[in-house]
Amino acid sequence: MSERRQSVLGILGGGQLARMLALSAAPLGAQALVVDSSADACAGQVAPLVVADWADYTALEAFAAQVDVVTFDFENVPAETARWLAQRVAVFPAPHALAVAQDRLAEKTLFRECGLPTPAFMAVDTREQLDQALAVVGAPAILKTRRLGYDGKGQFRLRALADADAAWAELGAQGSKHGLILEAFVPFERELSVLAVRGRDGDFRTWPLTRNWHTDGVLSMSLAPAPDIDVLQQHATALARTLAERLGYVGVFALELFVKDGELLGNEMAPRVHNSGHWTIEGAHTSQFENHVRAVLGLPLGDTGARGLSAMFNWIGELPHMAPVLQAVDAHWHDYGKQARPGRKVGHATVCAPDAAQMAVRLAAIAEGLGREAQAVPVLHALG
Repeated sequence: MSERRQSVLGILGGGQLARMLALSAAPLGAQALVVDSSADACAGQVAPLVVADWADYTALEAFAAQVDVVTFDFENVPAETARWLAQRVAVFPAPHALAVAQDRLAEKTLFRECGLPTPAFMAVDTREQLDQALAVVGAPAILKTRRLGYDGKGQFRLRALADADAAWAELGAQGSKHGLILEAFVPFERELSVLAVRGRDGDFRTWPLTRNWHTDGVLSMSLAPAPDIDVLQQHATALARTLAERLGYVGVFALELFVKDGELLGNEMAPRVHNSGHWTIEGAHTSQFENHVRAVLGLPLGDTGARGLSAMFNWIGELPHMAPVLQAVDAHWHDYGKQARPGRKVGHATVCAPDAAQMAVRLAAIAEGLGREAQAVPVLHALG
């Protein structure tokens, strides 16, 4: 009997998302091979790691020869690197989808073309154009880099027109290289995300909408399924499907949304598995990580339904004591194996429950044990 060959999943980027993709690939009989410029990338603790720069085409040539398909851990992998690899091996999502998601101006334009409203926005390349954009968009507004911004980085909030000089002093140098975009500030009622997956065969599915809370631009907590969102779920699913089909997308992506006056507004798209979908590991029939691996390898997609309610604590900067989580019913601890550093995502915990009442009890007890009552208050309020 001949020995069955393992599929090899190549992952560009070696952070916690690559780590969780590699862990999800193994039960499917697939091995992961990770590329990152850092020798201590945390995915290297669970999968073979190639240390190389994105422009090291000699190393990338050898990498491409060893894998069956390539995917991404984060969206700031240069699109030209993805295009170069796509000439040698299958790359999903496709490089053009990555390129659109890397540019906030192209992304917002695509949203509108697909019927998803957005806050008012204008491109800004010079100090004069910032004044012109403010005259149209108004204040308050947020000036952002078109590229390379994430977790609140590369952004400046203008509370009034008089803040234009300070905003330009902060971001103007980056704008001269990659361009900027001015977006109207949205006094939103809720932040939601829809996680979606599309297979090579076009099969499309979404997980239940997730409600999110941020602190200083970084995700703090998530709750799924988000309460009272039946109509919004249908709309978000339809919009995500339109985007996926327009891009010929393969794999998992997240569409971040604002809710204002009961309507959805498009914020950003992440062309990869996403922090707000970590709850799916324990809380859904098939996690976002497993379904991403299934999609890019051409395997049938799994059920995206929720098993019950799930709430996720995001650990930023350092890990708290794990005992209050480990002692709780149906609570799950994730340590990313990263060195503690201010603003860095180092782990998360997910709490599951069959209904809102039991979730509230479990969540409150864990938050009290961790000394994080303030972090849990908005979620407890949303649970009613």
